[in-house]
Amino acid sequence: MRSRSVMGAAAVVAAALGVGPALAHVTLQPNKAPAGNYFQAALSVPHGCDGSATLAVRVKIPDGVLSVKPQMKPGWTVDIKTRKIEGEQPKLHGKIITETVDEVSWRGGPLPDNLYDTFGLVMKLPDAAGKTLYFPVVQECEKGVHRWIEIPAAGQKHDALREPAPALRLEPKAP
Repeated sequence: MRSRSVMGAAAVVAAALGVGPALAHVTLQPNKAPAGNYFQAALSVPHGCDGSATLAVRVKIPDGVLSVKPQMKPGWTVDIKTRKIEGEQPKLHGKIITETVDEVSWRGGPLPDNLYDTFGLVMKLPDAAGKTLYFPVVQECEKGVHRWIEIPAAGQKHDALREPAPALRLEPKAP
């Protein structure tokens, strides 16, 4: 009887925290944000690779996202790769931006399979309400790799993918 009440309490806490089966994948939390705003989010890494500890997490930053700053984590090194912005050069804080962050990688740990951690990003989102941005992630472990890079095709559900890329839905700005 006691184990049933503990399991019930755990389910209530998980529901309150928004934790559910989707956390078997690397996810972006929160997964909704106002378009055009600065936004702080975290990649949640809930497990390793088939029991093996995580040693690296790499995320590809989608087009249109500007001014990305990754979180520094004790025991991990951070590498930032940039890319040139093609076409019209956007302005940020009154300055023309010619390049932006292409990829962020954290390497270190190790993060044991039975523990989770988050890897934070602060970024300037594009002003594209209604659009979903995908942040493909490669998770490298002591033994094995997970490639959370699948993006749903038109009409396909994100939940139907085996290794879905973390997603962020851009919503209209609050009035």
